Amino acid sequence: MANRVRRLALAEADRSELERLQRSPSVASGLCRRARAVLLMAEQVPGVEVARLTGYTPVQISRIRKRFAEEGIEGLQERPRSGRPPVITARRKARIVALTLQPPGHGLTHWSSRDLAKKVGVSHSTVARIWRGHDLKPHRIQTFKFSTDPQLEEKLTDVVGLYLNPPDNAAVLSVDEKTQIQALSRTQPLLPLRPGLPARRTHDYRRNGLTDLYAALEIATGRVIGQCSPSHTAVDFLRFLKLIARRFGRRQLHVILDNSSTHSTPAVLHWLAAHPSVHLHFTPKGASWLNMIEAWFSILTRKSVRRGSFDSVTSLVRHIHSYIDNWNQNPTPFVWTKSPKQLIRQTRPNAR
Repeated sequence: MANRVRRLALAEADRSELERLQRSPSVASGLCRRARAVLLMAEQVPGVEVARLTGYTPVQISRIRKRFAEEGIEGLQERPRSGRPPVITARRKARIVALTLQPPGHGLTHWSSRDLAKKVGVSHSTVARIWRGHDLKPHRIQTFKFSTDPQLEEKLTDVVGLYLNPPDNAAVLSVDEKTQIQALSRTQPLLPLRPGLPARRTHDYRRNGLTDLYAALEIATGRVIGQCSPSHTAVDFLRFLKLIARRFGRRQLHVILDNSSTHSTPAVLHWLAAHPSVHLHFTPKGASWLNMIEAWFSILTRKSVRRGSFDSVTSLVRHIHSYIDNWNQNPTPFVWTKSPKQLIRQTRPNAR
């Protein structure tokens, strides 16, 4: 008489999750195999056959069945293994840390855990554990830049003062241009988001032209005024400056800018002399991060432009203006928190 296969009850939600685990490329291979084994059991495949198809022994299949029956999907997760990590002497730990802080040589720029493990004669997991314990991350790198502007403190105090204590009955605007925004179109349609799969796009694309975006962020409200232009010359900047001046009527305007040459041409200076209600405030050289509009440009890039596909510059411009209109329906003001003294200490390490 043939042995009966015990039926494994499987809820629809559990089945969907197990199928996702089985096909996901980011799931650990062991968890993927155990998920497949449970799915096969749910189809009443005999345990011996499940073992053959998944590479387990029949005893292991029995254990997986028991773990799933008692704990559900959580029971399929990897469990701590017996034993303890090998003992590494303090001297060897110190050597690993010291080598990590030195260039590896041989044409390399930084250590990997496997390269260093091979040199010192330990496992790469041991090196990784020591790195975690000392908060060492050789694979990461950050950028920095110190401003050499001789008027650094004066300009920084001026700009931050506008953020923290704006003048009464005046508007403070953060203005800049985001240049050379590309209208890229993918060679195939975007594959949309699906359960267990991210949205996907082709790696190749067509270049359909460029546009430059002039934008002004009103510090008090978070509202944005934007204008796209085919170029970013002094003429284009002056045109945008006149636009924001008209938007605010006769109010005093304090405009924060970087040190681009197009912001201080004779034509711009002549216009400013005829419009004393508009005041320009320049960030220190090499410190354009002080301009709040840069934060908004970052949001625009991440949420609107980077993942888009545009067959023409016209469609790109229309898309950007649509995003600005949507932003202005519920604008989010940026709040500056650091004082000039705090920033000076960061930008000039020797400053007291």
